Amino acid sequence: MSYFEISWDKMSTSKLDGDYLLGGLFDIHHVSSPLRLDRPEPFILSSYRSFQVMRFAVEEINNSTSLLPNISVGYILFDQCSDRYSFPSMLNLISVAGLLDPWGDLPKNLMAVIGSYTSSKTMSVAPLFMMDLIPMISYSASASAFSQKKAYPSFLRTVHTNKDVIEIIVRILKHFKWHWVAFLYDDNSYGDDGRELFIRKIQDTEICLAYTKGLDHQTDYPRIFRQINTLRVHVIIVFASEWMAEVLFESAIQQNVTNKVWLATDAWSLNRKLPKTKGIRNVGTVLGVAAPATTIPGFSDFVHSAKAVALCENAEQETFCNQVFNCSGLSAADVIDADPTFSFTVYAAVYAIAHALHKTLQCGASSCNDNMTVYPHMVLAELKKSNFTLLNQTIHFDENGDPNYGFYLIVFWNHNGDVQEVGYYEFYPPFLFRISLTNFLQQVPTSVCSQECPIGHKKKPEGIHRCCFNCEICQNGTFINITEDPYTCVSCTDAEWSAEGSTSCSLRVVEFVPFTDTGAVVLTVAAWALVGLNLAVSVLFAINFNTPVVRSAGGPMCFLILICLTLSSLSVYFYFGQPTAASCILRFLPFLLFYIVCLACFVVRSFQIVCIFKIAAKLPKLYSWWMKYHGQWLVITVSFAIQALLLIIGYSYDPPKPFNETFWYRDKIVLGCDINLNATSTSVIFLSSLCFLCFIFSYMGKDLPKNYNEAKSITFCLLLLILTWIAFATVYLLYNGTYIQTLNALAILSSLYSFLWWYFIPKCLIIIFQPQRNTQQYFQGLIQSYTKTISQ
Repeated sequence: MSYFEISWDKMSTSKLDGDYLLGGLFDIHHVSSPLRLDRPEPFILSSYRSFQVMRFAVEEINNSTSLLPNISVGYILFDQCSDRYSFPSMLNLISVAGLLDPWGDLPKNLMAVIGSYTSSKTMSVAPLFMMDLIPMISYSASASAFSQKKAYPSFLRTVHTNKDVIEIIVRILKHFKWHWVAFLYDDNSYGDDGRELFIRKIQDTEICLAYTKGLDHQTDYPRIFRQINTLRVHVIIVFASEWMAEVLFESAIQQNVTNKVWLATDAWSLNRKLPKTKGIRNVGTVLGVAAPATTIPGFSDFVHSAKAVALCENAEQETFCNQVFNCSGLSAADVIDADPTFSFTVYAAVYAIAHALHKTLQCGASSCNDNMTVYPHMVLAELKKSNFTLLNQTIHFDENGDPNYGFYLIVFWNHNGDVQEVGYYEFYPPFLFRISLTNFLQQVPTSVCSQECPIGHKKKPEGIHRCCFNCEICQNGTFINITEDPYTCVSCTDAEWSAEGSTSCSLRVVEFVPFTDTGAVVLTVAAWALVGLNLAVSVLFAINFNTPVVRSAGGPMCFLILICLTLSSLSVYFYFGQPTAASCILRFLPFLLFYIVCLACFVVRSFQIVCIFKIAAKLPKLYSWWMKYHGQWLVITVSFAIQALLLIIGYSYDPPKPFNETFWYRDKIVLGCDINLNATSTSVIFLSSLCFLCFIFSYMGKDLPKNYNEAKSITFCLLLLILTWIAFATVYLLYNGTYIQTLNALAILSSLYSFLWWYFIPKCLIIIFQPQRNTQQYFQGLIQSYTKTISQ
């Protein structure tokens, strides 16, 4: 078993005997560089105030008849300004008879330790108390590491954590839309923790950390301010101790830094010196997060009392950092007016230990159990269950030993050098946050890398920071939703549309040609009229079947043509109404299938006319073979079979199907049918080939007898057919609206009417009105006259 012997020296302590002892760690002096004993170190008045608050709280408890009755509480208080010179005192506090025995008895009557002031110093001494589960309640150390109970099992605190302070700072930044900020911090565990928490907190926000720098006694402040100005940062978060903040602002005043917003943490937001420093108004606006300054009844009287003054008078006894503490120039008013930020947290820590000890000792109204031995871990167990009211606040801790109560103020340094409350934040649900600067600032400053984009524009990142960007307008068919993703223009669905620079999509108007449309009604009636005319012509031709006009028109072939014209007209009806898979197929199938029969018949008729008058005499064998094997019906049948086969193959590969036209019109959907040109091109080409072949044959017979010239009628019909589809193709290329369906139906109906009107109707007129021209003698006369003409 090994022991560590403690040598006594002149320590920085203040003592009070009692039945149970509390340790207290305070930074009465601040050492920012290696300690020098030949000059006085800076005196921290606020820490001295906290030091006096603990002494007052202990005295108040000792005078209480309800809390720890007949039990006296003592203390040993340290000025922990330097680890080098104050560490021996820490070891002495946990030693037994001047020896450290990790496996031996615990220090007699030491129940808990209050402190330290900074997170760094707390980390240096906390392990000494954690190994024996001696409760350590900090009134100022706010680093997140202390919430880890595996490393700090007996650590609690009455001050809110860095996480809470960062939460308020980020809320302030969001409230004023300060998205381009600098973060200056103490280059120690306290500052590093704040910086890491801030970076994590702003990851999923619009806030960007433009600049960050740790501060110490060797910091080049002019360089920092030059870099901040170069980056055009107007909001600076100072996550530092009060003495570091004082040095920072002294340099800012010297460097003529102006028009900045400074966000202060609770460590220095209530600093009494800085708001009244000459030139502080020029640096800009100071907002801060601060613990509410709770008035402790009786504390002022205590400070004025002889018990507090005695600490200054006995300079030989009271030394701090191995320096004689001469406070003869310090008045009671100076102590009372010092920064009260951590006064209540010290006060609450002392009372928390007292209440825990009260329960551990099983105290009643007038006495406690004097026969039991109290160990620190027993007090720790009661501390974790703390739930008492102190100055109208309920004191209790969460599972990590952090305070689970209270609220923080948001303060503003006004032009008179005073600190004013402008808002607050509650640390319990519903986590209320309020802030208003309208009564203090005419115009709230801004701090952004890039100005917000106009409505309907997306952000295009520029550089590594998401706050720096260019703005691009969202194009037609897209929109921007800045609450979900301000960096992407989202495409509208096929059923929606949007104009340039839109923030939402609108439903497209669905358009198609209904059966009730005027054009649809007219074409439907015309199609039925075509059927009626075909029927009438068929009846007339049947009655006059053996007459020369009917025979010369094709005889039985006329009936086939009229039937196919009627069947082709079926396509017209399916161009109206909302397209379906069936209607899309039937828009094209009847016309392509049966119109090919009509063309084949006219090809045959044209060929026969040419043969009769021109080829029969020159090629008698060909004419004989044609007549013997009924060549005309063979050509018609083969043509129909080929077209049917081509349509079956094409429609099996990719049949026409409903299609929503959204390309040409952004605000509407034109319902139509999609045709695969590769699948239907062969049948269209075949139909076109027959058309041009028919035109060639009919043109060859243009000089036949005038009254017997069927070829001229066919040629004229084909010219109308070709012109009709050329006109439709031209319109189709230039216009893609709803009524293209009506025009397509019109083109089909015109193709059908061209044959009916210019081929069959003239013959009907001869039959009805000119019967003298419908005789055998009349036709023979024409043929003989033509024969004499061509023989000459």
